[in-house]
Amino acid sequence: MPVQWAGLSPELLLSVDRSSGEQLRVQLERQLRDAIRTGRLHAGERLPSSRELARQLGLSRGLVQDCYAQLQAEGYLVARVGSATRVAACAPVAPPAPPAQRRPEPPRLIADFRHGVPDLASFPRADWLWAVREAARRMPTAALDYGDPRGSRDLRTVVAAYLRRIRAAAADPDHTLVCSGYAQGLALVLQTLARAGVRAVAHEDPGSPTSATAAIRAAGLTPVPVPVDAHGIDVTALEATRARAVIVTPAHQWPTGVLLAPERRHALLGWARRHDAYVIEDDYDAEFRYDREPVGALQGLAADRVASIGTVSKSLAPALRIGWLLSPPALTAEVTELKRIADRGTPTLDQLALARLIESGRYDRHLRRMRTLYAARRRALRAALAEHAPAVRLTGLAAGFHAVAHLPPGADEQTVTAAARARGVGLYGMSAFRTSRAADPPRLVLGFGDVPERAITEGIAAAGAVLEGSADGR
Repeated sequence: MPVQWAGLSPELLLSVDRSSGEQLRVQLERQLRDAIRTGRLHAGERLPSSRELARQLGLSRGLVQDCYAQLQAEGYLVARVGSATRVAACAPVAPPAPPAQRRPEPPRLIADFRHGVPDLASFPRADWLWAVREAARRMPTAALDYGDPRGSRDLRTVVAAYLRRIRAAAADPDHTLVCSGYAQGLALVLQTLARAGVRAVAHEDPGSPTSATAAIRAAGLTPVPVPVDAHGIDVTALEATRARAVIVTPAHQWPTGVLLAPERRHALLGWARRHDAYVIEDDYDAEFRYDREPVGALQGLAADRVASIGTVSKSLAPALRIGWLLSPPALTAEVTELKRIADRGTPTLDQLALARLIESGRYDRHLRRMRTLYAARRRALRAALAEHAPAVRLTGLAAGFHAVAHLPPGADEQTVTAAARARGVGLYGMSAFRTSRAADPPRLVLGFGDVPERAITEGIAAAGAVLEGSADGR
């Protein structure tokens, strides 16, 4: 279907060369034919009015009308009284390129337990529209300029106050940067550390090897996996590395779901001080907790050693691409300069809209609603597994919207996930998040953020036999 251009007369890039010796009408006809033949203009698309095209090219209107009439006679254009001139449906065009080999559409799943995605249907559209309108109404004209690469002062002030209140962070607007999601925040910190002489960066194993190691290598650094146990990252193993930075998820370890134990938190910060090292805290889903006391951000214990990165990707939607970085003061100037070089700043109107959303209380209201929703899905997942696969144990449910399913001994993750997909259920093995090849119990990572309760129940029912029989290969 052609694009239906609005306005009195859509513009079209054409040119005439008065010094070529070729008649102007011939030039115009040739260019229009070529535009239609090559697909630059599609069937049904409007052309500029003869008056407007004549004005743009400095030609007489009669010459353009004669050109249109000739192309209409040749079958390239159609025109009706009182209607625009358009490209004819049967206009001659160049043979299309052979179609690319289309991959078969994947079968539709009963339930897809993919991780890291919030409930997209619950994005607060009305509140976001209100916030955008309010931000546009209140923003001064000067805010439309490039501004501070750290981000809008308004949002930095609101975010810092919010994180002090909700996450017990030692947040200072002067050392807070707005970034385009976690990925950019991580890249900025890693590049800054590389410039400061850091050569190796540790990361949790299991963790996010694809994103973490790729970002570490992109900064010219060496990734070093460090094991995670039931108490979080193994600080003793970290001590044995030459790393001077480490990426951690202390509030809800990704993907095991364990909480970094208090003694480990202090040991980790002690390691950072002894080795002149930095901790990069991924504070990715701390807003959603259920049956445990809230845990403050690690950054609140050592603002000079911890760079904390948060986003609205889990609380609102990944598409917004808004995050924040609480930078150690010693790194702020360099991180800010790298941000300026990268993009000169995150879009200001979106920043101001988020600031309005948070300070109005609408953001907190949305989070309360989502906690209730995810808690119900969490209960549905537990109930479905208890009924259809009681041998499967669940952990990691104290916060966030993913759980870890422990398969019976002897089960094979790939066999289970393949058999479940054949039954219309998307399951995902823990092996994808491991760097080391050491033997590890078979586990699945079950995301339930974007899976409705009914789909959770039906999906686990469909895959129950696979999960229960995974030990003996049935």
